[in-house]
Amino acid sequence: MLDLDAEMLGSYLDEMTAWAERHAREVPRRVVDLGAGTGTGTLALSRRFPQAEIVAIDSSASMLERIGASARRHGLTERLRVVQADLDGVWPEIGAVDLAWAALSLHHVADPDRMLSDLFAATNPGGLLVVIEMDSLPRFLPDDVGHGRSGLETRLHDAMAQDDWNAHPDWRASLERAGFAMAAQQTFDIAVSPAPPSIERYARMFLGRVRSALEDRLTGDDLDTLDHLLADESAHALLRQRDLTLRSSRTAWAARRP
Repeated sequence: MLDLDAEMLGSYLDEMTAWAERHAREVPRRVVDLGAGTGTGTLALSRRFPQAEIVAIDSSASMLERIGASARRHGLTERLRVVQADLDGVWPEIGAVDLAWAALSLHHVADPDRMLSDLFAATNPGGLLVVIEMDSLPRFLPDDVGHGRSGLETRLHDAMAQDDWNAHPDWRASLERAGFAMAAQQTFDIAVSPAPPSIERYARMFLGRVRSALEDRLTGDDLDTLDHLLADESAHALLRQRDLTLRSSRTAWAARRP
């Protein structure tokens, strides 16, 4: 699903790395991707900063294996380093940091203030930290999907909000407590329309996860509508929806070590 997310939002990821570049005082020599996941951000950073060493940190060995494979495919093995580390543990010895990138990862850290303090100590004076969070979960559906009550997706999002899906604070206060000085904050509105053919697969995976998580919270009518969307044989299946789009938003904070 992370790979599909990157495929859908690749152009916006390039826009965000360009925004980070504008706020970096100098060309970074070492760029660190914190909680790199499948490495889509890592690759975007390597494109944006072609002279920098890129360090991808993640706690998952399988994720790092995928990043290593991507590095080999893109000819990046000489300047991309993978480091297995838990950001809730001891800060890894990766050298001084010029630009740190934490995309959709900081809210997973148990003690963000401690981790940010460790990162501050590892960052060169003038170095930049960029934190990115998802403000709204992906939306795919028209209000009327041709089956059941209209407004299904709004009700799904309301239920997910009650369960704190992807909840995160405004990170400004935490960044300043760690010693960073705010440089900028921006919200990126995302609207992919017309969507590429893989939008159906992406929507199916996301809505399938939603159905499993909210099964005991939704009305029978809404569960029935979801089942029709997820069943290929249904006349209202996602693969037969011709007006799928992708809408979401991200907020980015840029903070600098004085």
